[in-house]
Amino acid sequence: KDERSRFWGVYKRVAEEHDSEFLEQYTTDMDIVLIFSGLFSAVSTSFIVAMGSNLSPDPSDTTNALLKQLVQIGLGNLAEAGSKPADPASTWSLTALTLWIQMIAYVSLSMSLLAAFGAVLGKQW
Repeated sequence: KDERSRFWGVYKRVAEEHDSEFLEQYTTDMDIVLIFSGLFSAVSTSFIVAMGSNLSPDPSDTTNALLKQLVQIGLGNLAEAGSKPADPASTWSLTALTLWIQMIAYVSLSMSLLAAFGAVLGKQW
């Protein structure tokens, strides 16, 4: 055998050893990233769903205000009932803190899903 074929034989053996170690290490790392991002996404989603009610007025407040007004009318307290129907939703407003918390929650969920997508691409490659 000549020098070149021996060099490429040694190169191939060393490269395969290095590549197999590299792939084994990063495959387990990608598995860990996938598990963590999946769990984090599930927890983030549950918090986002729980906080979703803070983004709009509570419909039961409107119902209760209208029922109170109907009771006042039924009792003959027309002055206390007022001439306009009660609308608590018109006084409701979204606070800046609630908006920021929702934005951060959605950004963290997006980043977690992006990390999972990157890990899947890394494993497929």
